[in-house]
Amino acid sequence: MTDHQAYAIEVNKLFFRYDNKEVLENVNLKIEEGAFLGLVGPNGSGKSTLLKCLLGLLTPQNGEVLLFGQPLNKFKAWDKVGFVSQKANSFNSGFPATVFEVVSMGLYAKIGLFRFMTKKDKQKVHEAIKSVGMTEFTNRNIGELSGGQQQRVFIARALVSDPKLLILDEPTVGVDSSSVHSFYEMLIDLNKNKNITLLLVTHDITKMVEHVTDIACINTTIHFHGNREEFEKNHNLSSFFGHNVQLLSHNHCDGGCEHD
Repeated sequence: MTDHQAYAIEVNKLFFRYDNKEVLENVNLKIEEGAFLGLVGPNGSGKSTLLKCLLGLLTPQNGEVLLFGQPLNKFKAWDKVGFVSQKANSFNSGFPATVFEVVSMGLYAKIGLFRFMTKKDKQKVHEAIKSVGMTEFTNRNIGELSGGQQQRVFIARALVSDPKLLILDEPTVGVDSSSVHSFYEMLIDLNKNKNITLLLVTHDITKMVEHVTDIACINTTIHFHGNREEFEKNHNLSSFFGHNVQLLSHNHCDGGCEHD
């Protein structure tokens, strides 16, 4: 196995600018296969732009992105990459589709839009729904679900093509605070038991720190990349985020933690 193959994502010396405004500057980031990485940064720090570069939606002016060892312009195995966008949170609740139908949309790229699903295809849909704990809602209309339940369905839609990498953009926005912990537990299960590499973009530092294995902080460039323990010991976060950042112990964060 080469060094490149050990990484799900590799970003080297990446620069991106809009109208001569540097949004990303000399970004270097390597995410090992099997990691659960949380990406945090202030508003306007370049998080969304970096995601778009990773997904090939934007082309950087300089630098390179590799997915599973392949340069982005040669990467073809997009079924290995699942993406749940922030816009999934504003899903039209009146959309007339069941949970099964929404999740099956994740197979369209493989089987074609107007082709009938085989028994094996349907089994994959049921397995994806089960993996996010939504089996009892399989035949429920998507609009009848809570925000957290809908988000689980969108993750199932991304999982149905058996990705090796799952990228989630602010997945807990719109999720009831009482459901956030179980939501993260589901992600941990996908990471450990399904061996899916996770890249989670979030503004909720406190909740994120409790669950991920690795953390990267971005503000135009990468200011920190390390494990959870190293992040909690880092004393430069306040200047990085522009305000006081206090990370309380994992089991004692009763609303007193400051968020980005």
